[in-house]
Amino acid sequence: MMLFRLVFGGLLVAGLLCFAMYVGTGQAVWRRRGIVIVKWTVIAACGFFAVLILERLAVML
Repeated sequence: MMLFRLVFGGLLVAGLLCFAMYVGTGQAVWRRRGIVIVKWTVIAACGFFAVLILERLAVML
């Protein structure tokens, strides 16, 4: 659980840094990288929370 939080937080920070680089340099490549990082971070978080919900449902049944 702690490992996931560290990875998730690190990916969010990396996405924010990419957006900051885009604002600082104006190069569109940083914006694209930031969007890709944030998109995959959100997808990974949805998968993680789906697994947590399924584990809780299995215990209740």
